[in-house]
Amino acid sequence: MRSEGRGDAEDGTDEDLGGGVFAADCRARLAFEVIANRWDSVVVYVLGERGPMRPRALLDRIGGISPKVLNETLRRLEYNGLVEHRRYAEAPPRVDYTLTAAGTALIGPIRALGAWAAVHGDAVLAAQERHSDPGTR
Repeated sequence: MRSEGRGDAEDGTDEDLGGGVFAADCRARLAFEVIANRWDSVVVYVLGERGPMRPRALLDRIGGISPKVLNETLRRLEYNGLVEHRRYAEAPPRVDYTLTAAGTALIGPIRALGAWAAVHGDAVLAAQERHSDPGTR
């Protein structure tokens, strides 16, 4: 997320992510928007871990998500090209969801964010608590 042609990326690469620093069309910004919803990365991770699943199985595996929110999440992930649904000509009708190639490619970054949270989560929670405590301002 830096300006094109600067050549000063912290990791030593000269890669331009497109659009310059924080521009509306920056590809890195697009990636954050795609997984910004609370449940998106959870659903992607579970599908990556377990393979194709029916909505009921996703609800049971994830826990804490309502059927309505799961349905909205699956639709959003499908819209963004991360999951696809398959309908089977059976009675009763059966649908399952699976990751696309783009969704599968997100498993590594999601694991990296999880590792970051494991290391820094306590510090983040402590900072949030300090800022929400009226006696510390």
